[in-house]
Amino acid sequence: MRALAADTARALQAPLDDLGINWSIGLRTGDTSSSERARQGRRLPSALVTTPESLTLLLTRADARQAFAGLRMLVVDEWHELLGNKRGVQLQLALARLRQWMPELIVWGLSATLGNQPHALEVLLHPGRGKLVQGRVDKDLRVDTLLPPSIERFPWAGHLGLRMLPQVVEQIDSAATTLVFTNTRSQSEIWYQAILGARPDWAGLIALHHGSLAREVRDWVELGLKQGALKAVVCTSSLDLGVDFLPVERVLQIGSPKGVARLMQRAGRSGHAPGRTSRVTLVPTHSVEVVEAAAAQVAIAERRIEARSAPHRPLDVLVQHLVSMALGGGFRPEELFDEVRQAWSYRDLTDDHWQWALAFVRHGGHSLTAYPDYQRVEPDDTGLWKVPSRRVALRHRMSIGTIVSDASLTVKFWAKGGSGRSLGTIEEGFIARLRPGDNFLFGGRLLELVRVENMTAYVSRATGKKAAVPRWNGGR
Repeated sequence: MRALAADTARALQAPLDDLGINWSIGLRTGDTSSSERARQGRRLPSALVTTPESLTLLLTRADARQAFAGLRMLVVDEWHELLGNKRGVQLQLALARLRQWMPELIVWGLSATLGNQPHALEVLLHPGRGKLVQGRVDKDLRVDTLLPPSIERFPWAGHLGLRMLPQVVEQIDSAATTLVFTNTRSQSEIWYQAILGARPDWAGLIALHHGSLAREVRDWVELGLKQGALKAVVCTSSLDLGVDFLPVERVLQIGSPKGVARLMQRAGRSGHAPGRTSRVTLVPTHSVEVVEAAAAQVAIAERRIEARSAPHRPLDVLVQHLVSMALGGGFRPEELFDEVRQAWSYRDLTDDHWQWALAFVRHGGHSLTAYPDYQRVEPDDTGLWKVPSRRVALRHRMSIGTIVSDASLTVKFWAKGGSGRSLGTIEEGFIARLRPGDNFLFGGRLLELVRVENMTAYVSRATGKKAAVPRWNGGR
């Protein structure tokens, strides 16, 4: 989603520059620098491209209502990606707050791969409030499958698919620019090394892209794709969404995409322009995935896209929202209750559930009353619920969101007298299994662990063939 946000900001800025319109375009994601955040804190830009987490963070400002007073329109791009998960619920709650302040707020939802459009419309805009606008021209989408030379000897299990490496290299060689999608970051690291090992002459022409790499690395890869300077990029869902890479001629999907909508999204990274044909080639990693590939082709031909339903009343997201609203100027329970029920996922929120959530943020409920860390929100003398502790406020703002992952360590090159360049982040659980001197793959490099200090893993370049492959929670 960060790649999509950055691409959207660039796409908005270009016509403004051409037309000489003096509007400011801002970008606020996990990649945004502290100086840029401070500038936005003083005054929001004319158009802000952001994520559900960053929007919620903005709503925790004590002056949030004044900061958003000029908001006229909110556009939710790739709504299908949020609809069926808790990130979408977080966005519903943020929208409920913005609509409370600005009842005339205009809201658009955009998607090319929604299987249940009426439900998607209802969740975002409420029953009877919106209209469905649908394009009449179908996208030309071609799907084929790369079969092994001897299907009888193809394995019945496995997920790496490296037996298909010669055929994959041949497909990459036949196109100007190719995206090679894998389903996990670990798999992308392995496939990048395998392709580079098969074609060393492609060094500098192929790259790796996933969400744990440093922003500078990801920016370089995305720019290389846009300029047509790269032969291939091995990537994960970090490049799934509607990023505009015109030079990309074809897409390879290693293994089953585990969903028709996801396959269509990934296919759309090629031929990403009106009138152009998008093409995706499925690369099965074992025999069962040959059948899955055939099923996916039929489903796309018949436009059978799986439905996604919004979660029903997730109390963990509600509790987090209560703390956020307590930070954003405070709240009165009776007023906020009505506001929260405007979010589709909480339309039938009961008073019992509401009282449970209030008790939880105030003193941890019945089970955690003895622990001070769970005493996060307190009502003042006027009945306004606020967060009195600066430590609790800071910790909440740093952990906003519903994406679950292990604690992360920064990966940096070791340099005498100080740390070297940052390469990205890696999960603490993986590094904890290594000892200094052990090798591992990261960011398309073979690295040796030097030491771990202050939540930073210091590394140096390594030689040899034996190396551990990182594993990530939710490894896409």
